[in-house]
Amino acid sequence: MSKVNPYFAKEMKKLGGTEFNACFNCGTCTATCTLAEKDNAFPRKLIRYSILGLEDDIKSSIEPWLCYYCGDCSDSCPRQADPGNIVMAVRRFLITSYDWTRISGLLFRSLAAYIVAFSLLLLGIIGAYTADIFTKEEWVHYGHYFEMIAIGSVFLVILLPNIIRMWYFTVARKKVKFNIKVYFRELKTLFIHMFSQKRALECDDSKENRTWWLEHLLLVIGYLSLLFTTVFLNWFATGSIFIIVMGYIFSAMIFVVTFDFMMKKFRKKTQRSTTLHYSDWFFIIWLFLMGVSAFAVRLFIDLDLLQNNFWLYLFHLTVLVQWALIIVPFGKWTHFLYRSFAMYFSAILEAPENARK
Repeated sequence: MSKVNPYFAKEMKKLGGTEFNACFNCGTCTATCTLAEKDNAFPRKLIRYSILGLEDDIKSSIEPWLCYYCGDCSDSCPRQADPGNIVMAVRRFLITSYDWTRISGLLFRSLAAYIVAFSLLLLGIIGAYTADIFTKEEWVHYGHYFEMIAIGSVFLVILLPNIIRMWYFTVARKKVKFNIKVYFRELKTLFIHMFSQKRALECDDSKENRTWWLEHLLLVIGYLSLLFTTVFLNWFATGSIFIIVMGYIFSAMIFVVTFDFMMKKFRKKTQRSTTLHYSDWFFIIWLFLMGVSAFAVRLFIDLDLLQNNFWLYLFHLTVLVQWALIIVPFGKWTHFLYRSFAMYFSAILEAPENARK
């Protein structure tokens, strides 16, 4: 029997789920949701767990990651309980539960903590530059090495242990027999959903939803391609025209798509853009700044302007450091990772070999 956390309501409010007490469990959200299955009262069951404070049941659930927040449930809720936003708050709770460092919990619950973290990294870079520790060439050189080290370190030290914790909560606790063949066979599910997010197309067949999915697909492709081009092909230092052009295209793709996302969120024309946590804004703004600044730095290199305008590279490096050390391991970016692994773990749990156990 699951233990009840009587303080879970306060937890949810800190994470952005402010209206869930308005829910009277009518089931309209489940009837509306096109992703709800016959044997799974989603999101009704999840909201009920939140109201009752069944923290362990929520931790063991993959369901929050199966939602793409189309907003239909919130539009149709007769009590304006905003079920879609509740699910988003539950996902933030899950991120804090998976994170062994507990830093994500601090950041998701406190805007001030985010600002302090961003400011400390900014002051660190300004301090190092004013101390004249490196030459301008060394700044660019070591900045490139930082990208490589940060990617490996963040994944191995923070994200990989968190994925293991997620597996423990969602799979191991359910005492599913470990079958290595199933894990290898279902890797295709992981990569398909990681790169395509194709399940979002099942939300509805509207032009708006298809456009939203396409923009997300372009953003994933642009982000991963720019990462590869910058880190592994050393975009800022290469003289290869092909690599340089690729970098321009991918960085432009990022800032064009993110700019469109920001405009939609400012206009608040759809349910997806009406309720936003500050971590959502940080994610989209910093991704936009990363695309713009990367494009501008390479342009200044090609025009031989960077040496006299080195502040631009320092700005790009600051955005990159804040992105790599705050937003990727502890912020909204982790949705990309955990949702993909949720689809993977769901496929493992539903495998015929496990169904017979």
